[in-house]
Amino acid sequence: MPGTMPAPTVAPEHQHIGDRPLRPVYAASVTALGALLLRDLVVLGKHLWEFVLRTLVQPFLLCFVFLFVFPKIGQGIGGQGPKAESAFATILVPGVVGISVMFQGVQSIALAMAQEFGFTREIEDRVQAPCPIWLVAAAKVLSGAAQGVLSAAIVLPIASVVHASGVRATVSLHWAIILTLVPIATVAMAGLGLVLGTSFEPRNIGLMFGFIILPITFLGGTYYGWTRLAPVKVGGFHWLQTLVLVNPLIYVNEGMRAAFTAAPHMHLYVVYPVLIGFAVVFLGLGLRNFRRRVLS
Repeated sequence: MPGTMPAPTVAPEHQHIGDRPLRPVYAASVTALGALLLRDLVVLGKHLWEFVLRTLVQPFLLCFVFLFVFPKIGQGIGGQGPKAESAFATILVPGVVGISVMFQGVQSIALAMAQEFGFTREIEDRVQAPCPIWLVAAAKVLSGAAQGVLSAAIVLPIASVVHASGVRATVSLHWAIILTLVPIATVAMAGLGLVLGTSFEPRNIGLMFGFIILPITFLGGTYYGWTRLAPVKVGGFHWLQTLVLVNPLIYVNEGMRAAFTAAPHMHLYVVYPVLIGFAVVFLGLGLRNFRRRVLS
């Protein structure tokens, strides 16, 4: 009607449903993110022993065979004698921690996501949470990174004590590096798990392990330091030392050596920015692929 004042516009953060005000989108997203993380934590707590056994089997077997069995049968790795074998143990232990972090990202995200996009269709329940789609994927990454930190804390003491008499890994904890590099490494490996989980169809998971995981593992500096690859060259070109630089695991393992030992390692001013770069690239690709898979 003429002369009637228009009704005042209510800001979204002050709108009401009945007697209850609507929460802002940000607050609802934070609550949903916390609920998703809490759900993963509860599930992990219910299957804690499975998680511990899954985390420990491969590192324990690697240390048992290389650091206990081989020295016992006179087939020591790294050279003959306790000194050479101890030097190899010092190289191997942080490498074992590094591959544990990587496998945790693959198992907790890539394999789980293959099931959720496959026969269980659990992902459909997750994306109904009141938050953006990308936040659901971010919750998976944060959960995988937290499990990676936990696996590192479990594996390091076990790998440090599984060895033959006379063979001992020299562990030296550098807390400033541990508290900064380990979280970055776990986020990067969780991001890798997100990329793999959203790139491979459930029926092709075997191909993922054969063509992606195995090369990353064996060329990731688990059993040797990057600095020791210099003698592998053709015509003066250090081809293998250069080739492995595209492998994210080499930076994880070199960072672990800097964090847990006094062994020679790649410069940290290279390790930190490259790991952060891998984390950003993996998260960007993984979030994009996740959105496409959900909406397709």
